[in-house]
Amino acid sequence: MTDPTPAPPAPPGSGQHGPGQHGPGQHGTGPHATAPHGTGSAEPGTGPDGPGGPAWRGVERALLPLRRCVLLAWLLPLAAVAGVVPALTAGPVWALCALLPLAAAGWGWGALARNWRSWRYLERADDLLISRGVLWRETTVVPYGRMQLVEVTSGPLERRFGLASLQLHTAAATTDAGIPGLTPAEAERLRDRLTELGEARSAGL
Repeated sequence: MTDPTPAPPAPPGSGQHGPGQHGPGQHGTGPHATAPHGTGSAEPGTGPDGPGGPAWRGVERALLPLRRCVLLAWLLPLAAVAGVVPALTAGPVWALCALLPLAAAGWGWGALARNWRSWRYLERADDLLISRGVLWRETTVVPYGRMQLVEVTSGPLERRFGLASLQLHTAAATTDAGIPGLTPAEAERLRDRLTELGEARSAGL
């Protein structure tokens, strides 16, 4: 004869987990599970080599406010001049000329965001891909074996925003390319890796 009394529940901390429960250090696989990802990195497996291949990486978000600061530094003084000078010389109604630079600043504000999102790069086995552009998409393929010079630059404004740029020079001027909006650490890592790969590919030719 069997005992109809149900077994008591497992005490807390006994290491038993029901459906949908996970122990310490385990990650769920349900619709609410999340995976860590780095800043400026694309999802793994989104590269042109198919699932599991290298992934595209984006540039740092700090590049967007930097370029917007440059935009306003040019257009706001222009708007002031376009409004004040005609108003003083031809009449107050001509102060509306200031609306033209302000409209350009408003359009450029959004255009810079779209352009920032378009920048990405992909490190492959034999070359580096750099893609950018919104209306006209442009992708540059830089073979490692043709690289002659890789340099990192960081102007005063870039340093203020914690950014650096990578400039690539190749044997053919048409394949020269650059990547803006990188952190100094990432720019130096790319410089060292691309220089090493370039020397290895050149030695094998």
